Amino acid sequence: MGLPLGLGKPNRFVNALYARIKALPGRPLTIYTALVLGRPALGDGLQKRLLEPFVEAVYGDYPELEFLADLRSGNLPAHVSVEQFFMQPGALVDCALAQQSYVSSNYSHAARDIDARGLNLVAQLVAQHPARPGRLSLSCNPDLTLDLLPRLAKRREAGEAIMLLAQVHEHLPYMPGSAELDEGTFDLLLDEPERSTLFSTPNMPVGTQDHFIGLLTSALIRDGGTLQVGIGSMGDALTAALLARQANNSAYQALLGELDLTAIQPTLDREGGTAPFAKGLYGCSEMFVNGLLVLAEAGVLRRRVHADAEQQARANAGANEPGGVLAHGGFFLGPQRFYERLRDLPLEVRAQFDMTAISYINELYGDETLKRLQRVDARFVNTAVKVTLLGAAVSDQLDNGQVLSGVGGQYNFVVQGHALEGARSVLVLRSWRESGGAVSSNIVWDYGHCTIPRHLRDIVVTEYGIADLRGKTDAQVIEALVNIADSRFQPTLIDQAQMAGKLPRDFRLAPGYAVNTLERLEAIRARHPQLFPEYPLGCDFSRVERDLLRALNWLKSKYHLTELFDLGRAALDAPEPSLYPEHLQRMQLAEPHGLREDVQQRLLLAALQATRPPEPLGLLAP
Repeated sequence: MGLPLGLGKPNRFVNALYARIKALPGRPLTIYTALVLGRPALGDGLQKRLLEPFVEAVYGDYPELEFLADLRSGNLPAHVSVEQFFMQPGALVDCALAQQSYVSSNYSHAARDIDARGLNLVAQLVAQHPARPGRLSLSCNPDLTLDLLPRLAKRREAGEAIMLLAQVHEHLPYMPGSAELDEGTFDLLLDEPERSTLFSTPNMPVGTQDHFIGLLTSALIRDGGTLQVGIGSMGDALTAALLARQANNSAYQALLGELDLTAIQPTLDREGGTAPFAKGLYGCSEMFVNGLLVLAEAGVLRRRVHADAEQQARANAGANEPGGVLAHGGFFLGPQRFYERLRDLPLEVRAQFDMTAISYINELYGDETLKRLQRVDARFVNTAVKVTLLGAAVSDQLDNGQVLSGVGGQYNFVVQGHALEGARSVLVLRSWRESGGAVSSNIVWDYGHCTIPRHLRDIVVTEYGIADLRGKTDAQVIEALVNIADSRFQPTLIDQAQMAGKLPRDFRLAPGYAVNTLERLEAIRARHPQLFPEYPLGCDFSRVERDLLRALNWLKSKYHLTELFDLGRAALDAPEPSLYPEHLQRMQLAEPHGLREDVQQRLLLAALQATRPPEPLGLLAP
């Protein structure tokens, strides 16, 4: 059984089939899929008190996939296997069964690989619309289904028994265009439509590191070009920066002016821009993210592309060609409000966002002439976990082989960044991370695994700057990456490169790069608060929940030996409960019972006080 990546799985049907097969050990079942979605883990203590009501409100009656619970617990029956080519990021790192059955495959090759394994059942959620009788839309997931259909048709012609099954979900937006199929494409359309809550990914807060990464990346986006961007807080930060560049350009320019961009100004002049968008952008992204819709609504995403090469050539030459689409996407997943906005759009407006096959988006071969005409000045922005000083990138797994997520389409987009005229691959990452009280650099000398080999190195962005690595020598690449590393780790990185003979012994870090500190960025952020929204694309949390989330993140950062004394002192000096009645009520700590809850209340009050937002200086706008 093949199930779509992410949102498009008919969970109740899958659960019914799985329950039946579990009781029939003589009937083996293999499930091929990716991005199996489950509610976030609640944790315990204060985190559980915050998340439990929120998760219940957001996910409601969303039916969990029952095989996922068995997979996580190691209780999957011996005659059932689950093979994924992409996993919910970080969710299955410690799951031995999931790790052992992971399939390392590029997104664009997944349909080929699944078909080769003998796929004989496809099960998928679809959408209906009263204005489209006799038609169904693959909605959130045309990505692999459109690529699989011709392959399955050939096998059917050869006499193989293959079933295509669909179930309508009443809340899925009907996406017209390439995602539309005749009802007769499916052998079975389940009588009962699905009405449960769609799985969603609430917008999370965007921190200082991510905001500066988004700001710097926004200056690499060329007007009239093409944008690919992924999900997550760094993608949200890039969207926020592009919105500011368009709508509040004087403040945007003033913020950039506080950063010393002299060394990379030639790159920005050659590759990007900081002026408002006169021509606008076209989106070409395997994932149609919330940010692309926001950019379209703001007029940033407004360059239309056409399905005919001659018409596209005329449009590139400046002709005002009618029709066209603003973005191509392969799948979508996002907050509930994102789904609602899509459903509220008239069909003719929705048609501007063409959901299509992943082979069209992630590869150049097939319609290459048209794709090259559409994808002018493309910027493919993807997230990395680590980057080595020689320019290799790590995005999908740890050096011990444990898979965090999967390759997905990242390799495809990096290659396109090199293959397309005027295109660039932009890999973004936080320069450092903290785990268990230990701080480490994400720019490292070497690593036991890479997702993107160093011969495909291009542009790397951290919160401290931009490293243009294309065509540079190893020594120049090392210097550029050291320049955008956190200053706590620069001496060690320089020593490692010099010991390997890759950096001259007399190399000295330029003084301007020796102040790469979070404190400096925080000070800049404090001077431009309007350009650093905590939730740039909207928020599913209430005001009280936002305060609590900020407080719990602060507490999490203090739970290590070097901070325990300060944390204890803060708890002793915690403010009176009367200052935060709503917060304590929300966490069921207004009247603590016993020593444990009393300590939890004191810690929470201390964290709320420590993370209390500054009082507003006055209204910025009427």
